Amino acid sequence: MLFYTLAEIVDYLISVIIMLVIVQFIMSLLISFNGVNMHNRFVEGLWRAINAILDPILNPIRKLMPHTGMIDLSPLVLIVLLKILDIIFTNLAVGSVS
Repeated sequence: MLFYTLAEIVDYLISVIIMLVIVQFIMSLLISFNGVNMHNRFVEGLWRAINAILDPILNPIRKLMPHTGMIDLSPLVLIVLLKILDIIFTNLAVGSVS
């Protein structure tokens, strides 16, 4: 039962990180197409906070990935790896309860 609770906590944290990756992607599009102004303190603070959280996770993936020019695929790789980790933890938790 303890492992099941741990798996739920990990699942929640993975969901939060995936949501942050999606928000970072949307914000980067809005910033690049001038949908939001980076001179706004709230937008700048939010952008810095999200990057401060995600950059330590994404930088090792970026180092392993081949250089693809303007397209950064590391967020996609991170989401896939996190979902695989989530599936593994969920299956281990279900197996430990049975």
